[in-house]
Amino acid sequence: MSENKSNNFIHNIIDKDNEEGTYGGKVYTRFPPEPNGYLHIGHAKSICLNFTTAQKYGGKTNLRYDDTNPVKEDVEYVDSIEEDVRWLGFTWEKRLWASDYFDTMYEAAVTLIKKGLAYVDDLTPEQMREYRGTLTKPGTPSPNRDQSPEEALALFERMRAGEFADGERTLRARIDMASPNINMRDPIIYRIAHTEHHNTGDKWCIYPMYDFAHPIEDAIEGITHSICTLEFEDHRPLYDWVLREVGFWPHPPKQIEFARLNLTHTVMSKRLLKALVDDGTVEGWDDPRMPTIAGLRRRGYTPESIRNFCEEIGVAKGNSTIDVAMLEHCIRDDLQNKVQARNVIEDPIKVIITNYPEDASEMCEVENNRNVPEMGTREIPFSRELYIDGADFMEVPVKKYFRLFPGNEVRFKGAYFITCNEVVKNEDGSIKELLCTYDPETRSGSGFEGRKVKGTIHFVDAKTAVPIRVRNYNYLYVEDENGENVLNPNSLEEKICYAEPSLADAQPGERFQFFRHGYYIADAKLTNDKEKVFNRIVDLKSSFKPKK
Repeated sequence: MSENKSNNFIHNIIDKDNEEGTYGGKVYTRFPPEPNGYLHIGHAKSICLNFTTAQKYGGKTNLRYDDTNPVKEDVEYVDSIEEDVRWLGFTWEKRLWASDYFDTMYEAAVTLIKKGLAYVDDLTPEQMREYRGTLTKPGTPSPNRDQSPEEALALFERMRAGEFADGERTLRARIDMASPNINMRDPIIYRIAHTEHHNTGDKWCIYPMYDFAHPIEDAIEGITHSICTLEFEDHRPLYDWVLREVGFWPHPPKQIEFARLNLTHTVMSKRLLKALVDDGTVEGWDDPRMPTIAGLRRRGYTPESIRNFCEEIGVAKGNSTIDVAMLEHCIRDDLQNKVQARNVIEDPIKVIITNYPEDASEMCEVENNRNVPEMGTREIPFSRELYIDGADFMEVPVKKYFRLFPGNEVRFKGAYFITCNEVVKNEDGSIKELLCTYDPETRSGSGFEGRKVKGTIHFVDAKTAVPIRVRNYNYLYVEDENGENVLNPNSLEEKICYAEPSLADAQPGERFQFFRHGYYIADAKLTNDKEKVFNRIVDLKSSFKPKK
């Protein structure tokens, strides 16, 4: 690889175009979502790629809504798309609608008809599939294929006038019924749909197909590089054919395809995601288990982590599946030096310090982030009655277990050495409380340098602890015995935990590290003055090994 050559093949193509003066050094991209659902992490890759590519070359990016289908767009989806793009940190040059170009698209279709390159067909969808042929068998020409331009134009004008029913006629490009690329076997470029359009009202009852509209939209806007996902690679010859044969634009855009994003434990289909919303499997498009950008935002992911993830996975020409652990690594990496730690106790066990004065209490100093001393310290209360995590006590310890067990001594983080002396149980055999003693000479920060302990655990003061609702999210999908993605029945586990007092003031959207548990965010919808609800962003353990 030469010193100046990028490892991004799209940028290499642009570099060559700039060297050859193809577009006069201009780079203009676009992000063209269809407003029929919320954007997901796969769209985030496309957003980042289009916007950062333009930024690299001092260019611009349009946000264009693909609304060539005569369906009423949902304002909710439009608003969510724009919020997602802004949240990721990007600003579009223009906000546009594909339907604004219907007049030009009609004019382009008429041009093709007059050149003898389009005809009106009356084959049914079933007949058209039969005539199309297969990958190994060429197609059969429609009986209408030899139609004269005059006859085709007259029929097309009647289509526009509403003289035919839905599906009764289509306009097809006349290309090559024997082409090895089935997309080139006289594709439909206009169909009839007597449906009011959200933008153009009842002006039209014929609408362009996406493969015909897409290149024209790009050309009208002056897009130089139309960056698409890999499924459009076989459509590129049609993209080029339309622009070449319509002939309105002397410097037509160039379509470039890249591999779409596939993640383990995730589905990347708006249709399937919408079904999960509609049937109530999830709480909505922004359910924190969803791979939507809205879901990831509510889950607690940062825009920086998403952008870093998209940069890390790079741009490839071949499809592959990325381990979701890489996405989780990116959010851990982003948060580790940004957020403060807090003590939160899951599955609490009460600890009574029998030799500590009953009515006394004190404040213990602990660091807010051990990686960032500049974040300072905070004080947490310590008294006779405390709570510790259930995972931090074993009545019969396993080998190399260094936390609390009968007869063992550990440090309570920021406080004292504590020894467990007795386990008090309920009638059913469950643990009621642990009777312990503390060594007053071992207070953290006192300079004590006596005996050492191998275990350090955290705690909260029982009297001042704040109950919070914690939502621990697991993967929405898991693999079954056949390697297929199936819904995970345990994708959400809710529990009431006890937190140090400062979390009583947590505001929606605030992120913390719950010491030894993971990174959490105060849920933007459910957290209020009466109840604090926290979503687990990601746990602290990582199976992902970043490249060095």
